[in-house]
Amino acid sequence: MTDKIRLENMNVHFGSNHAVKDVTMSMAEHTVTAIIGPSGCGKSTVLRSINRMHDLSPNAKVSGNVFLDDADIYDSSIDPVNIRRRIGMVFQKPNPFPAMSIYDNVIAGYKLNGRMKRDEADSIVESSLKRVALWDEVKDRLKTSATDLSGGQQQRLCIARTIAIHPEVILMDEPCSALDPIATLKIEELIEELKERYTIIIVTHNMQQAGRVSDVTAFFYMGELIELGATKKIFTTPQKKQTEDYITGRFG
Repeated sequence: MTDKIRLENMNVHFGSNHAVKDVTMSMAEHTVTAIIGPSGCGKSTVLRSINRMHDLSPNAKVSGNVFLDDADIYDSSIDPVNIRRRIGMVFQKPNPFPAMSIYDNVIAGYKLNGRMKRDEADSIVESSLKRVALWDEVKDRLKTSATDLSGGQQQRLCIARTIAIHPEVILMDEPCSALDPIATLKIEELIEELKERYTIIIVTHNMQQAGRVSDVTAFFYMGELIELGATKKIFTTPQKKQTEDYITGRFG
């Protein structure tokens, strides 16, 4: 399988805090990679490094290389806005734009680039909402506020907004932690379908979820990548004692 994302000796500092230490790992195209580990181990920091979100934090410094296909996204010639278009992000809490309708939320990324034809916008809204299995639930109220939706529907709307601009990679930072079990199941089923088109990297504190949705699992501890491998293998026969201790609940 072709690598879509590759980290080489990546380090992240926040001032004097060395949050991520010398991480080298690859994520193959059309797979789901889960990043697990105890709170504060660097999971979300790694995720945010992959679409240059740390550029927005003045005391953050990323060194090493992060490749999207064969281009280093931290190269000075690369436009971070273009990177965030190619690498979408879904956050822990659903964050639909509150002053916008369901319809306008989906095409928000296009509106930043100027005007678009109505029929083109209609088509993007319908196809994006269908892909996240939300169309049938909202097609009769597209002009109502996105905040009227339930938490699970809002999170699926945020995923629709992310895929509307045709990214290649989707990053998900604990996308189900604010949702009930039924909404969580819908998001997990959606992840399974989306990997046919996208490469997905998910941070989760829920190990059962990592086991259900991912092909590959990376275990982080204290900013270091301890173990990376096929999810089944990581959960049944981990190579490192730290991984085994975490998975069996002895720490973390």
